[in-house]
Amino acid sequence: MFSVDLIFEAVLFGILLGCFYAAVSLGLSVAFGLLDVPYVAHPALLILGSYFTFVLCKTGIDPIVCGTLLMPIFFFIGIGFYRFYYETFEKRSSETGVRGLAFFFGMSFIIEVCLILVFGVDQRTVAASYIGSSLEIGEYRFPYRMLVAFGIALALTLVLTIYFSKTFNGRAIKAVGQDEGALRLMGANPVKIKQLAFGIATAVNALAGAMLIIVGPVEPAMDRIYIGRTFCVVVLAGLGSMSGTLVAGLVLGIAESIVMMTFGASWAPAVSFGLLLLMLGVRPQGLFGR
Repeated sequence: MFSVDLIFEAVLFGILLGCFYAAVSLGLSVAFGLLDVPYVAHPALLILGSYFTFVLCKTGIDPIVCGTLLMPIFFFIGIGFYRFYYETFEKRSSETGVRGLAFFFGMSFIIEVCLILVFGVDQRTVAASYIGSSLEIGEYRFPYRMLVAFGIALALTLVLTIYFSKTFNGRAIKAVGQDEGALRLMGANPVKIKQLAFGIATAVNALAGAMLIIVGPVEPAMDRIYIGRTFCVVVLAGLGSMSGTLVAGLVLGIAESIVMMTFGASWAPAVSFGLLLLMLGVRPQGLFGR
């Protein structure tokens, strides 16, 4: 029998975990959800952000500050990725699905191998005042590292939601995946809009990667763990929904937390794929899709 207190504690931890999942999925929600680009290299760039943060932290800078400083660099990396993808695939043919998938899988593999060559296979961690300590409220303990991830996830979701709904470029990014012709009539260049969107998606990975190494140790092959979770969150949310990504992350986090408490941690990875299959069968457009 499980006590109400244990279930309540699992739900509370699941909320913190879910916000973290939402934060690491926001970039994919932009690239795959809005642009319909098979951006399977997203988790690899997430890990790359973690390792860049690890290197910068050696200078004594806070991990979150490191992630923020890395965002402009990752923005231009994203632009470069999309430009190569466009010139190689989109410009030459409208049938880019399988070839684009192979390209981004290849990029993911190259990033992983480069990280192994430079850093080895050992796990890497960073140090900060809020890592290793917890906030105690009564009988419950909330790790500060998870509270930091919770706050950043809310802030990122709010900023991206406002940007995509209130600015011309944001609305253009939401429209480019649906009707490029109408976008041209508005005087916008679809290719440049997609470049901007890819830059934003990759820049978010820099800060999300910093969060990842704050939450726990990272290793080069860790992208394989997050590819299922991030795609689950994006599909569960409804493609391109920023607020939906937050809600879907919470759903996954709470479900995983309860399953870990009930059946053990080894069952947690199956939750994302189970939810993904369930959503595709019941509501393919996602929770907030149309």
